Amino acid sequence: MKYILMMNTMKAGSEGFPSWPKKDIQAHIAFMKTLNTALRESGELVSAEGLSFPEQAKLVRAGKDGTPITDGVFPESKEFLAGYWIVEVDSPEQAYAIAARASAAPGLGGIPLNMPIEVRPIMAGPPDEFI
Repeated sequence: MKYILMMNTMKAGSEGFPSWPKKDIQAHIAFMKTLNTALRESGELVSAEGLSFPEQAKLVRAGKDGTPITDGVFPESKEFLAGYWIVEVDSPEQAYAIAARASAAPGLGGIPLNMPIEVRPIMAGPPDEFI
């Protein structure tokens, strides 16, 4: 079964990742690259991407004639989606174990962040009762 593991982090304007010393940012990125390589080699990784900061995001909706309407930057929030993994594993417990590994990514001074990682099953399609 496929799962999406979503990593949320503090808003970019807060005292967080962008304000870390360069060596700590490099250690964090190296950890994520190593994790992704291990997941790829085990055959569990379907996809993984880091996302840009909210200042580069736009909310888009369709206007009455279907043309896109943008409402500026992403709305104010305490956290934002920093990245995600899509994994294919045999059990929810395997997805939880991978999420725990990602959660332990190093932060300032190499101390594990223990950040929350949201784990959600990916539906193979709509429920049969709606088809």
